[in-house]
Amino acid sequence: MKDKAKSKKKSRIRLLHQYYSYTGFYSFVLGSLRKAILPIVLFVAALWAIDHFLLDIEDMLVTVTETYSPWKVLSIFFISESLLGLVPPELFIAWAGKSAMPFLYLSLLALGSYLGGVVSYWIGVSITKIPAVHNALELKLAKHIKNTRKWGGFLIIVGALLPIPFAMTSIAAGIIRFPFPSYLIFGLLRFARFYLYALVIFEMV
Repeated sequence: MKDKAKSKKKSRIRLLHQYYSYTGFYSFVLGSLRKAILPIVLFVAALWAIDHFLLDIEDMLVTVTETYSPWKVLSIFFISESLLGLVPPELFIAWAGKSAMPFLYLSLLALGSYLGGVVSYWIGVSITKIPAVHNALELKLAKHIKNTRKWGGFLIIVGALLPIPFAMTSIAAGIIRFPFPSYLIFGLLRFARFYLYALVIFEMV
């Protein structure tokens, strides 16, 4: 009986592996990883160059923290993360590194990004009720929607961890009505992304 259960589990894993191989999921993840490495390297290099040749980034970030209240910065970030990720999260992570309570503000940024994704999900659900907007966004996000239909939760995991705009992945999940409880669980990996990136960025600033 146990051998039968193990055999079924193995065959299911094998079938899933074949499906993701056939549909190009592994190639997509590898391509996303390659694309993810370049922006990180460029961002770190830009930080180093600006810090050494143009202005003191540490002083600039300290000035921002002294000029604007944390809640104002966090609000701007939340709006950005709800609307297609307009501002790179790395800038806000660098800001958190120079704040009075780095870990607290980093955690609030991660929470803001996660909740921004939830807002984007419901934007995706809502626009399906407005044909003109739905058609326009479906055209703009065609690739994300197609991939979300093919790979579901795995694409949300990739979107949460890698520098693919999480808002776009979330809107696509909303448009296809991906199960909301599952979306919330997979989206929690957004926290891991912020903590991992902070390990590098905090050292730089």
